Amino acid sequence: MGSVAKRGFQQYLLQLEQHPLRTKAITAGVLSAVSDIVAQKLTGIQKLQIKRILLKVLFGFGYLGPFGHFLHLLLDKIFKGKKDTATVAKKVAVEQLTASPWNNLVFMIYYGMVIDGRPWRQVKTKLKKEYPAIQFTSWTFWPVVGWVNFQYVPLQFRVIFHSLVAVGWGIFLNLRAKSMALTKGS
Repeated sequence: MGSVAKRGFQQYLLQLEQHPLRTKAITAGVLSAVSDIVAQKLTGIQKLQIKRILLKVLFGFGYLGPFGHFLHLLLDKIFKGKKDTATVAKKVAVEQLTASPWNNLVFMIYYGMVIDGRPWRQVKTKLKKEYPAIQFTSWTFWPVVGWVNFQYVPLQFRVIFHSLVAVGWGIFLNLRAKSMALTKGS
């Protein structure tokens, strides 16, 4: 069995080298599905909501993977691939002041309008109410992930590392949304 896993991993690395954008997009899509499946089970959903999972796959594949791919290429180009402390701090700062707020905003809009099927008016109200807290929480967590990513993870693996950590972040966001809904219903 170990040799099958080893061959699979080697094939994955080959795909990552030959088709980096496609491989990162597929990986982000699959990991978005994993995150949503776990979140659904943890929030007590008995029968998996397949449409919701597929829409999360679409978001990971169509947005998260490609966005991360190009973001990391751009940051490495701007900062010339350096890994000294000052450069890593600048990369983290740029990521947290640009990509982080944008990604959280896009995700909340996508989730509200596409996955939940809510009208813009409701999504906008939810954004005004919940976005600041989500972004603040993001800034307490993701800078550490960014530091590790920029300091220790080779460029070709950064989107994958980020996507793996995002599995936990997605679960957190789903549990938080469920908790807020229960609190409001009490």
